[in-house]
Amino acid sequence: MMRDDNCIFCKIAAGEIPSKTIYEDDSYRVILDLGPATRGHALILPKDHYANLFQLPEEKCAEVMKLAKKMGTQMKENLKADGFNLVQNNGECAGQTVFHFHLHLIPRYENDGQKIGWTVGNPSSEELEEIRNRIMGE
Repeated sequence: MMRDDNCIFCKIAAGEIPSKTIYEDDSYRVILDLGPATRGHALILPKDHYANLFQLPEEKCAEVMKLAKKMGTQMKENLKADGFNLVQNNGECAGQTVFHFHLHLIPRYENDGQKIGWTVGNPSSEELEEIRNRIMGE
């Protein structure tokens, strides 16, 4: 198992630090967030240490999304959530505070008062074309 001994999420995922675990298998632990955005807010933690999405192997990306669907369905049914946000931050400027890949599962409820979003921009067609070209390496 790949691990960072200084990583709090490695310790939680390994069961060394107590958590409110709602799912566990050989590769993942899903815990309730201690500072939840809404009722049922949880985190999917791989038991192996990957600092961010870019270090996560592709097969693990697929597994995380399958687990998110499974847990989201269970939460939607059992918590009567009206919707769902999946949030995954990479890098400090993007809001990542613990540098161990994790996916937030945030059940949403009508009128829950939570704001998860961004300020909508208004780029020109030319700006969008220039960005597209850069992304495509053209």
